[in-house]
Amino acid sequence: MFLVHALKLAGGMGWEILWPLVLGFGLSAAIQAVVSRRQMSRLLPDDRSRTLALATALGTASSSCSYAAVAIARSVFRKGADFTAAMAFEIASTNLVIELGLIMWLLLGWQFTLAEFIGGPIMIIFLAILFRRFLTPRLVTAARAQAEKGLAGRMEGHAAMDDMAVRGDAPLLNKLLSRQGRTATSHFFVMDWASVWTDIILGLLIAGAIAAWVPMSFFEKFFFTTHPLVSVIWGPLVGPLLSVVSFVCSVGNVPLAAVLWNGGISFGGVISFIFADLIILPIVNIYRKYYGWKMAGFLFATFYAAMVGAGYVIEGLFALLHLTPHVRNATVLEAALRWNYTTVLNIIFLVIAAALVWRFLRTGGPMMLRMMNRPPTTHEHHH
Repeated sequence: MFLVHALKLAGGMGWEILWPLVLGFGLSAAIQAVVSRRQMSRLLPDDRSRTLALATALGTASSSCSYAAVAIARSVFRKGADFTAAMAFEIASTNLVIELGLIMWLLLGWQFTLAEFIGGPIMIIFLAILFRRFLTPRLVTAARAQAEKGLAGRMEGHAAMDDMAVRGDAPLLNKLLSRQGRTATSHFFVMDWASVWTDIILGLLIAGAIAAWVPMSFFEKFFFTTHPLVSVIWGPLVGPLLSVVSFVCSVGNVPLAAVLWNGGISFGGVISFIFADLIILPIVNIYRKYYGWKMAGFLFATFYAAMVGAGYVIEGLFALLHLTPHVRNATVLEAALRWNYTTVLNIIFLVIAAALVWRFLRTGGPMMLRMMNRPPTTHEHHH
């Protein structure tokens, strides 16, 4: 009975977020199809404020799952981009993306989406300050030497997919509507889904299980809900650590964030929890492969500090502006098919998804999908 309840909650949240996922990944795919990352290494030569702002913008336009974002960041770093700029790109491409904002809006509310898009640049600023203070040239040199070994992580194929983007100086809409643009959009769409669907399902299952099995009294004690000041301090500190041990990245951790919010974690704690998809244990292990143990430890420590700092700033800023939501009613519903706007939108966007998948299947997509986890050097000539 408890298992059925958990599965119903997971299914209900999955049904609620289906259409915004399709919309988000579709818009992301369209952007990637017409905005090339080919010149990124030349555009990100240093850690100046202007360069970091550009890295953030490029990352936002280059929506990726966490694993793909990490792989692409190493790729541009190997091609000559500044390490700090590469990390700024990595953060933006997984935390400042369309699909994440839509899911947060639907499950948590618009305040959380606004906090995410304000907090992301704040986190990047904190990280840049920490890098300038503690990142030594010797550590960067060692990381570059390790990166040049080309050890495989996950979703390496994403780092080579930039060749799919439509080239030329034609208007963006013309590029998008061209035959090559439609094909590229379908390929990016399916590849992005392939890279993140396991995390989405895992996140829904974990959220459903916690919502069904963990009593609210436990959350109230764990998050110190009866001590408001302690709760505000504790939330951003523990939020990233909960994300680390959940093993869920990208948009997959939003359903769990909804459960934690209902349970009593602070507003800033939710934001720092969602930011922490880039320091979950599997990704820290990839950092070890990409850059070595010392840099992996450095990234974990500095990312964690930046996430906590951003969580505190968001907590204080939104409280000052009276934007912090006080009602804990994040969407955690049992599956129930009803004829309402959610069902109508899901049907519409499933039809759009089916059209994109059909074009993907007819244009050599399955072969590319099989090579997603292979190092880019083994299949770049296919794009």
